Amino acid sequence: MHVNRILIVTALVSSALLAFPAQAKTGCADTGGVCKTTLGEYAIKMPDKETAKPMPALLYFHGAGGSGPGAMKNTGMINAFLKRGYAVIAPSGLKRPNSRFGPGWSFLPFREKQRDELAFAREIISDAAKNHNIDASRILMSGFSIGGSLVWYLACQAPDVASAYAPVAGAFWRPHPVSADCKGPVRMLHTHGWRDGTVPLEGRPLGGGRIYQGDVFEGLRIMREVNGCDQLRGDTFNTKGKFWRRQWTKCTKGTALEFALHTGGHSVPKGWSEMAIKWFENLK
Repeated sequence: MHVNRILIVTALVSSALLAFPAQAKTGCADTGGVCKTTLGEYAIKMPDKETAKPMPALLYFHGAGGSGPGAMKNTGMINAFLKRGYAVIAPSGLKRPNSRFGPGWSFLPFREKQRDELAFAREIISDAAKNHNIDASRILMSGFSIGGSLVWYLACQAPDVASAYAPVAGAFWRPHPVSADCKGPVRMLHTHGWRDGTVPLEGRPLGGGRIYQGDVFEGLRIMREVNGCDQLRGDTFNTKGKFWRRQWTKCTKGTALEFALHTGGHSVPKGWSEMAIKWFENLK
């Protein structure tokens, strides 16, 4: 009878495990998946199938008022990366004094910095490589909205901090950098919504005109100069599917510059993850 009870309990437990899908694995499990570093913290989720070999990672900076753990709730975005064998790393911004928008990022050259975000990015990558088996040579850096703007500035300041950059709905702010301020080459896929009213393609004034968002097309012009592209217009165009895409290919060896436009507004559009993964993995 005792043996039968054990068999019944074992069967029930096995059935329960099969009934519920496995959750994405998290790093720093003792802190709820949030890892602390000297300059801040980041959330991390590990891929569905981990290997002994160091794995690639998406390093993703949230939008205004967000957080690393909050970014992980966008399962529609991150699951494609996890299933493909990528870890997903989502740092948290710092609360800005006297701001109603919550945590954000310090990147504007004319504003006092709360934190050296480049040093923070390097620290995160180093920590993840050491403690979570991340391949520091295969980092795709992305961010949404103001997090996307941070990605543009980090790519300009230190293009070697990540392997490639894929910002969404965020770009430089005015006054735009000049190409001499940026280093290169930069490998970038920028994605934006045609109907984005929060960060329009042309930018907009904020704070009663005290600060101005930048112009996406001016940012692309700067990146063309940084990458040594020999003409203004794109070389290849693709209007099939959910995104209208154009590439500049006649540039310095080792660069990659592409713009993807979708019909929506201020969002990470459906299908972006799959597009970004394919773009990243096709880079040479």
